[in-house]
Amino acid sequence: MKTIEALAPDQASLSSASKLTKQSNWPRLEKNEQLALIWGECQGSGSNPYRVVVDTGDHGYKCTCPSRKFPCKHTLALMWIAATAPASFTAAGSTPEWVNDWLGRRRKITSQPAAPALGAGGKSIGEAARDDENAAVEDAAAIERREAAQRKRAEDTRSSVSAALDELDQWISDQLRLGLAGFVDNSSDRCRRIAARLVDMKATALAGRIDEIPSRLMGLRSEERPDAAIRELGKLVLLAKAWRSTPDDAELRRLVSTSESREQVLANPEAIQVESVWEVLGEKIETRRDGLVSHSTWLLDLKSAAPQFALLLDYFPASAGRRSNAFTPGDRFDARLVFYPARQPLRALVVERKGDVSSGQWPDFGFDAVDPLAAHVAHQDTAPWLTDSPVMLPPGAILLDDRGDAWWQSADDPHGIALPIADTVSPTLLGLDLAATAALWSGSRLHLLAAQSGFGRLDLS
Repeated sequence: MKTIEALAPDQASLSSASKLTKQSNWPRLEKNEQLALIWGECQGSGSNPYRVVVDTGDHGYKCTCPSRKFPCKHTLALMWIAATAPASFTAAGSTPEWVNDWLGRRRKITSQPAAPALGAGGKSIGEAARDDENAAVEDAAAIERREAAQRKRAEDTRSSVSAALDELDQWISDQLRLGLAGFVDNSSDRCRRIAARLVDMKATALAGRIDEIPSRLMGLRSEERPDAAIRELGKLVLLAKAWRSTPDDAELRRLVSTSESREQVLANPEAIQVESVWEVLGEKIETRRDGLVSHSTWLLDLKSAAPQFALLLDYFPASAGRRSNAFTPGDRFDARLVFYPARQPLRALVVERKGDVSSGQWPDFGFDAVDPLAAHVAHQDTAPWLTDSPVMLPPGAILLDDRGDAWWQSADDPHGIALPIADTVSPTLLGLDLAATAALWSGSRLHLLAAQSGFGRLDLS
């Protein structure tokens, strides 16, 4: 039990694992003592049980659940049962294919034993050459099996995601049939249920997005929520249709199921790289309902003639507490960024940071466009499923209406354009002349990031 406590990522995982140690949760518990393996299937909220395997020799493990905690509660529970009730495991005559797959991949990454020293027991040059040829044949066969397994996993994932989107379509139709008023009132429970189904069917990223819909609706006035719900559901329909037409599209796969790793983005020749001077506009930290914290850091390209933005996005478990950020709003640095391939590239990684740059005014962006939301409209034309878009607003000011809600009001605009602000605004900013304002536009609200004024740079995030 001390080993299990040492492996647990936090106390909450241990508590959750203790609740899964009942025999009724595990329709299958088996072991292979010669291979020092135990495995089982734990029935979760979905139709398919989670498959868990543990190497009792070195405590390696694998679980098919989507948890970002390692080891997860299912793995800890399996080890817990083995420690407290070993008779629960049935001796298996053979190991399942999914355990063999994991075991094969795992052995390939373990360190190879040291070569024997030359001497009386050493091989001749001919024997060594023949061994090398056999090894080459074995390696080629192993590579072929691994690639075949990867292709099969990719096909399985695609089939599962396709089925998930079919369920999503049916769910959206049900919400419209039952009425949007009911959906708005019960959006938390309804979104939670379909999100759990999508996680089980490997549409993980889409599930996270649906989980956020209730909070986006509750941030609006009650009379605005039905229209906002239609927009949110409509974006999901468009995203599902786009994925079905091109399931191998990197951007759509990222929005529906999983994202590429940092190494994959860096190795992608289609990923745009930009070396420039960047300013940290602001950050947005949100605790998601799946237990993760999303940390968004928005950057402005100071060498671009037109406003160009970049988004650094990080996720980490909420149980780990808030991480110290590498950036502070207002920081300026010279760096090379690589952007995730997308129709409107925004998300990026810092490839090389070359040094800090002194602060100063933003470039003169001209602001000739009549519509300050022209960039947002352009983003929606190419990728209508996007939510928040970064915008650079022309000279204006922040004012309050009769209800006490804050609005950004354009200066010297014959159309008198005004945009509602989502967050609470400091009274010291009201009526202040803002030469330029950077913000995120959700389609109904502005989330302010930073502004330039006669007093210098203002941090608004």
